[in-house]
Amino acid sequence: MSEYLKKALSPATLGGKLGLRNRLIKAGTFEGKTPDGIPGQTLRDFHMGIAQGGIGMTTIGYCATESDGRVNDQMMYMHDAIRSPLTNMIHDLHSTGAKVSGQMGHCGNFTKNKHLTRLKRPLGPSRQFNMLGAPSGIPFAGAMSIRDIDDMVQTYYDAAIFMKAVGFDAVEIHCGHGYGISQFISPKTNKRTDDYGGNTHNRCRLAVRVVEAVRKAVGDDFPILAKMGLTDGVRDGLHEEEAIEVAKYLDKAGCDALITSGGTSSMNVMKMFRGPSIHHGMIEQEKNILMKAGLKIMGPKMFRNYPYEELYFREAANRVNDAIDAQLVYIGGCSTMESLEQVMRDGIDFVQLGRPLLADPAYANNATAALAANKKYSSGCTHCNRCVSLIDAPGGIRCPELHG
Repeated sequence: MSEYLKKALSPATLGGKLGLRNRLIKAGTFEGKTPDGIPGQTLRDFHMGIAQGGIGMTTIGYCATESDGRVNDQMMYMHDAIRSPLTNMIHDLHSTGAKVSGQMGHCGNFTKNKHLTRLKRPLGPSRQFNMLGAPSGIPFAGAMSIRDIDDMVQTYYDAAIFMKAVGFDAVEIHCGHGYGISQFISPKTNKRTDDYGGNTHNRCRLAVRVVEAVRKAVGDDFPILAKMGLTDGVRDGLHEEEAIEVAKYLDKAGCDALITSGGTSSMNVMKMFRGPSIHHGMIEQEKNILMKAGLKIMGPKMFRNYPYEELYFREAANRVNDAIDAQLVYIGGCSTMESLEQVMRDGIDFVQLGRPLLADPAYANNATAALAANKKYSSGCTHCNRCVSLIDAPGGIRCPELHG
């Protein structure tokens, strides 16, 4: 029995604070399973399948910190109207032995949500064309004032209090993939000349303030993870050398663990996924005529070709791991038992899984059984990326290859 595979599938402690039954964590993603922003039976059943399948911790996302922090109005945000269903769902998930994390996010200027409540229009670090929102009639995003930044930090504080109260065991602050905090971190989207723009220190100021606010809200004994970018994958964007400095700021601010991903949903999503382009599936699902036409014309240019390979963020993740005191959570093409063994051999603490859990929600149990029997195991995921384009489909994402 490989000592490293045994390590991956044995109990571990997150941040010295939270015991998990193994080192496998379901990645925080928006599954398209919260119609009208309500965490109902569809979302519950999805996470229950993964929890019953033996995962150490499942992550519920996208938990917007406020109504205006949603990319679309079908995402849930943290407020009292969902307190009861969210509490009940987390209670049910706990009954399986799994822990539950909530991914805190704010879209900043990357949104197609027309139903804004606090804001008159989406805001980010700098004025910008809102490509996602253009077909919905919100083509432009404004620049945040200092008061707007203060308000955004406050939404994280308030959401963190709420999330701890409803039973989450940990929170994951989304600082990557081109969403609100990431927009400040990236030199591509942050053109400010005040204390929140310019050098790395200033562009990380919002992220640091958010981590500190969340820590104040949840206390010292509650784990905080942060998902960050290793690279934006675009010219003049965040690159690996600077990402290591970003990781140090997040570590020093009080994160217990960092999750190192890459690419952005707004500029280069295929850097994140690798494999076949998602634009073909998006064309099939898109109902907006303008968006459909735009995808047909621009899709091949917007979604770049990055052939899939296992552990495609490994080298950069190891560099971050060497530079921080916090624990490290690996994500990015770790789907085979050989890859899981390699990540543990590298000294990384946990692994987040996305697509393999859509293929096989019982990944953890099946991998454990295979290890005990000295057999090979495969989730069956081919990384075809057809699941990704089903976010807006009825019922949300699923593996169409294996589960219809």
